[in-house]
Amino acid sequence: MPAALIDDLLAGFTPAEPYTADSAASAPAARGVHVVLDGGTVVYVGWTGNLRRRLRQHLNGSRDSSPLHEQVGQLLDTPTRAATAEDIADWLGRREVRWQETENPEGTKDALVLALMPVFNRQVPKPRRTT
Repeated sequence: MPAALIDDLLAGFTPAEPYTADSAASAPAARGVHVVLDGGTVVYVGWTGNLRRRLRQHLNGSRDSSPLHEQVGQLLDTPTRAATAEDIADWLGRREVRWQETENPEGTKDALVLALMPVFNRQVPKPRRTT
């Protein structure tokens, strides 16, 4: 997808910054949508009732508490070693994160997933009927 189109879709989001504990701590404790980028490509879109808590959970949580944490872990697992939480946080730390506060985070997430088809979003939402 062309970078200009991604920029248009993410126009209301914060500027991209490294996905670290510091950036997660700077997120608001508000409803919103977050995206994780790898080299300018959106690889994950999520929504939450508390951006700060969810971004921290992706970084420092467990495979049971975060679908992103689980999927990155699966990417990093080898036949002889399961990726650790530190491995996953390190991988995410080499990516970028952006977020947007919104009253309709689920609808915004669904629209972005349909438009961007991020690799770590396993379920693509069904288009909503407008009647």
